[in-house]
Amino acid sequence: MPAVQSVSDFASPAMEVGEAALLARVAARDAAAFRQLVERHAATLHRVAWRMTGDAHEAEDIAQEALLRLWDHAPRWTEGRQSVAAWLRRIAINLAIDRLRRGQRIAGGEVPERADEAPLADAMLEANQQATRARALIAALPDRQRAAIVLTYYEELSNAESAAALDMQVKAFESLLFRARAALKAAFTAAGDGR
Repeated sequence: MPAVQSVSDFASPAMEVGEAALLARVAARDAAAFRQLVERHAATLHRVAWRMTGDAHEAEDIAQEALLRLWDHAPRWTEGRQSVAAWLRRIAINLAIDRLRRGQRIAGGEVPERADEAPLADAMLEANQQATRARALIAALPDRQRAAIVLTYYEELSNAESAAALDMQVKAFESLLFRARAALKAAFTAAGDGR
């Protein structure tokens, strides 16, 4: 049984000469000649890249990058070394391998052993809504009560530090904080958020 040959092995010398002439025009920066080479090879490059990566967008990027390398390399092209199609396929495969390796480095290459513990989107949405309501209710408190809540719960200061920040005695601050908590609890209950 004869060895299986690729389509490029059956290419006629006239076709190769046509590509050589197109490549010479591309080396002279003829955009129309480059467009013809793109039309001849883009679909094949995309197919090869897609089969390598399994991603249509990556495949499109790889095909474009391979063709851009042909544009850049055209002035230095050595005739007879290999066909344009073979050179482009090799470039596309190398680019695909590079992207796959880069993706493995970024992803770490391993699947995590435990489930993601991040909250689900609906839980995050509910928490954000509650935080927004809490901020609105805190904003509605009298200024000094609001300051007591902010210093204690958001800034995480001790009662002594919070009292000093408000220029108060510690006992007076604790009384203010007690009133602020009671007012906030009443506001949450009235808003239907009390638990």
